[in-house]
Amino acid sequence: MRAAPGARNPAELDLLRQIRRRTRSGGPVILGIGDDCALLRARPGEEIAVTTDLNIDGHHFRLSWHPPESVGHRTLARGLSDLAAMGARPLAAFVSLGLPPTLVRPGQGGASWISRFYDGMLSLADKSSVALAGGDLSESPVALADIVLIGAVPRGNALLRSGARPGDAIYVTGALGASAAGLARMAGHARASKPTARLRIPPSWAPLLQPHLFPQPRLRQGAWLRAHRAATAAIDLSDGLSIDLAHICEESRVAAEIDATAIPLGPGATLEQALHGGEDYELLFSARPDVPIPRRIATVPVTRIGRIIRYRAGNPAITLFMPTGSRPLQPRGWQHFT
Repeated sequence: MRAAPGARNPAELDLLRQIRRRTRSGGPVILGIGDDCALLRARPGEEIAVTTDLNIDGHHFRLSWHPPESVGHRTLARGLSDLAAMGARPLAAFVSLGLPPTLVRPGQGGASWISRFYDGMLSLADKSSVALAGGDLSESPVALADIVLIGAVPRGNALLRSGARPGDAIYVTGALGASAAGLARMAGHARASKPTARLRIPPSWAPLLQPHLFPQPRLRQGAWLRAHRAATAAIDLSDGLSIDLAHICEESRVAAEIDATAIPLGPGATLEQALHGGEDYELLFSARPDVPIPRRIATVPVTRIGRIIRYRAGNPAITLFMPTGSRPLQPRGWQHFT
C-alpha cells in the first residue's frame, strides 16, 4: 500500500504505518504491505481467481447513512462473495481508497472515519482468513473504495455460470430480500430526518439492518459445493435474484422456472425485494436432480426454489409461478447506467 505521488507527508506516512501494523502476512502472502508489490503463493495445482469491485459514496453507500465499519465490511464482503460463488479460497485483498481529507482526521469520538473503515474490513478479513496485502491511498473529492480480491481454486474445478442444464434444480442459500428491506427502512428514516443530518439509527433496528450493513459472504458454502462437485452452475446474489438468475440462463443457454412460494424471505422482506432488491450476497446455484443437496451447508439453510428448463425462442427466459398463475420474470435488479 502506498500513497499517491507527491503526497507522502508525515501524517500520511504515519497513517500507512498504522494500516501496516494492523495487517498480517503469512500463509499465501509471502510479502505484504511495504514494498512496491505484494508476493503471493498458491498451492500446486491451483488456478488464480481475481475479482474487483468499486464502491462509491452516493452509489454503493452513503456517508450519512452507513457507519464506517459497515462500509469497510461491505467493501470486502462484495469481493469475498464473488470468490465464494466460484468455490475459491481467499488469498489476499488489495484496497485502494480515495477520501476527502475530513475522513482521515480524528472524529468527535477520537477515531477517524478511515480507522473505523479498517475496523470493519479487518474484522471480516480475520473471520475469512484473508490478508490485506496492499492497495493505495489518495485524496479525492468523493469517497470511494476499490477492492481487488485474489483467490485460488483447484485447477478445472471452479464453479461457473455456464454449466446449468435442463432438468437441474435451482437452489439458494440463506434468505433473500432482507438487505433491500433494511435499505428501504433506512431511506424512509432519512426522508423523515433533516436532509444534511447524519442518520441516527434506533438501536432496536440493529437486527433488521444487519443483513444490509454487515452481509456474510458464503465462502464455506461455495467451497462445499465445489469440493463435492454438487453444483452445475453458481453465482452470488449481488444484483438481485431476477437479474443474477438471468446471467446463469444466458451463460448456460437455458431457461428457468421459479416457485414464488418457495423463495425464503428475510426478516421484513417482500417478494419484490427478494426478487429484485440485491445485495443479499447469498449463493444461487443449480444441481442435477439426482444429486442430494443438504438442507443446510455449514449451518446456513439451503432452499430449492425452481428448475432449469430448455430455452425456446419466443418464450420467457424466466417464468415465475405464483398461486394466482404464472408470469414472465423480467430482470429488474441493480444495473449501472440505467
